[in-house]
Amino acid sequence: MRRLAPYQTGLWLAEYLDIRCQLCRRYRSTPQSKLLQYQEQSSQYKLSEPSIQTALKKRSFLTHIGSRANSCLSSGLLCAHCHNDMTWLPRPFEVDIAPSISLSIQASTYYEYPIRQAIRAFKHQEDMTKLSLLLHAIRQLPRPHGCHRNNSVIIAMPTTSQRLVKRGFDPVSILSAQLSKHWHIPLWQGVKRIDDTVSQQGLTRAERLSNLDNAFAIIEKPPKKRLLLFDDVSTTGASLQALARVFVSFEHARKINTKSYRNYHISAYALAHGNQM
Repeated sequence: MRRLAPYQTGLWLAEYLDIRCQLCRRYRSTPQSKLLQYQEQSSQYKLSEPSIQTALKKRSFLTHIGSRANSCLSSGLLCAHCHNDMTWLPRPFEVDIAPSISLSIQASTYYEYPIRQAIRAFKHQEDMTKLSLLLHAIRQLPRPHGCHRNNSVIIAMPTTSQRLVKRGFDPVSILSAQLSKHWHIPLWQGVKRIDDTVSQQGLTRAERLSNLDNAFAIIEKPPKKRLLLFDDVSTTGASLQALARVFVSFEHARKINTKSYRNYHISAYALAHGNQM
């Protein structure tokens, strides 16, 4: 039998053995069939029912455990109240990446209590039982219109080798891999992050932008025209802005130096948006 990775074990424990809501922890979680009924009454800013049905069908890597086990353990992740709160997508916000060019950033939820605590526990305490909740939030992101596996790639926010060694795992890579499965769009890892930058947490917007000067380097040409950038938490959008600017510069250089110019379309997505203070 194949051994499960730690994050897979966390998914199993959270989704199948804990009947309390993974957000508020006060109420029993609601079966997914009932959550779909609540979703039918959603507003225009919420996802459509077919999108939710697709997301829920993919919510577990253990659906093969059998119908009997599923019927006994189908308690869901969230109570109806928390599920409805999470399905309200924040409005996209924009940052400038070049003259007359802006980057649209769409988050799946706000970086507020209690999702903030779940993200922190996952990132800083390696609490893998929170991963299923974060994936539930990510699956609220609607796939960008017109994007598919043949014309798009997902680019996860790169981490430094120093931070990877210190933390022992890369949270953004794990989350982006699940987003890749949900959208059926491949990941691309042709960007690296320079080690001489410091953590963005606690910095002002001006300090964040200054800290990210020359923080990224493209190591190979992007294979697709549409580039979907992804980060776990976007506070001011500075990290995604800096990453997008690298591709704009790369694009401009190729336009000057070669006739095989590719006009990239860049958009950005995040698990959560808000203040990290």
